Amino acid sequence: MRKILIFSLAYYPHVGGAEVAVKELTDRMLDIEFHMVTMRFSAADSREEKIGNVLVHRVGNGASYISKILFIPRAAFLALKLDVQNFDGMWAMMSYMTFPIALVRIFCRVNVPYVLTLQEGDPFETVFNRWYIKLFSPLLSYGFKHASVVTAISNFLALWAQNAGFVGSIHVIPNGVDIQKFSGELKPHEGTVLITASRLVHKNAIDDVLRALPLLPQNVVFKILGTGPEEATLKTLAKKEGVESRVEFLGHVDHAQLPGMLHAADIFIRPSRSEGMGNAFIEAMAAGLPIIATAVGGIPDFLQDGETGFVIDVDSPQNIAAVVKSALQNPEETKRIAHAGQELSKSYEWGILAERMRKEVFEPLWQKK
Repeated sequence: MRKILIFSLAYYPHVGGAEVAVKELTDRMLDIEFHMVTMRFSAADSREEKIGNVLVHRVGNGASYISKILFIPRAAFLALKLDVQNFDGMWAMMSYMTFPIALVRIFCRVNVPYVLTLQEGDPFETVFNRWYIKLFSPLLSYGFKHASVVTAISNFLALWAQNAGFVGSIHVIPNGVDIQKFSGELKPHEGTVLITASRLVHKNAIDDVLRALPLLPQNVVFKILGTGPEEATLKTLAKKEGVESRVEFLGHVDHAQLPGMLHAADIFIRPSRSEGMGNAFIEAMAAGLPIIATAVGGIPDFLQDGETGFVIDVDSPQNIAAVVKSALQNPEETKRIAHAGQELSKSYEWGILAERMRKEVFEPLWQKK
């Protein structure tokens, strides 16, 4: 059986789009033995456990910035301890995870080929040009230039690989959705429910939705699924805007509960300032919701205004309010757009994407060892 060693800063129970993607893809490739080196964020995280089709190995003892820096050498050391030379390939989940791979290749002469998957949601400047990242720029450059294969979840991120010096073929394989899990009927309820599933960070622009609420009818409420460093700031803003009673901060929601919560809403919204792709949009489309989003980053790969969703301007609460009102005032047109989005989401089924990963990425990788 082939063996792949994955490097990912986070993994279950700490879940974002990248972590969901790894689990959904690996669960569908049972003929490959997957191991993962990831960070141990707290004492509650097991140092080693099997999650789906991945044997997870955790290092570290905290989530501080220093712990994240120390993760790089710790991950490289653990890879050597796991006898990485006997793996058929390595897989870096996002740009920074090429750091430990670069260390084991440069200093320990490990020649195992590796895949780099670009899943980033932050702007290019944030990922590559922060001063403390520039300290590691030689490792980052090495990581891109020596990858055997690069995959990206959007055409937007594929350009990053070219800009960072990768000269090989780039496979755009998006994140996906479990259609069976997310499909279903929308549940009747009072009022109009806007919903988002987002990390509470600046790039996701939840603040713009809060500023739009005073411009919308009183029966329009906003449910926010997710946590993040801006939670307190956003709660303060909701109070300042006088919409505190119309906003529900529901915190972390287990991914298995997400379909039911989407089915109890009317419109999915995330007015992103930057976005690598955003598979929460695809999940909402699969659930039958119309989506409202900006045309930034990888979003235009699946969002066509008036066809598969509604496009709004960046940083414009007024435009958000106008588009929401239009969607509510034209229910048949909105229903048509939601149906078109739901049909499009079927091409993002995880089973289809897992087969592409196997054929386009992993099988060619074996030949490079």
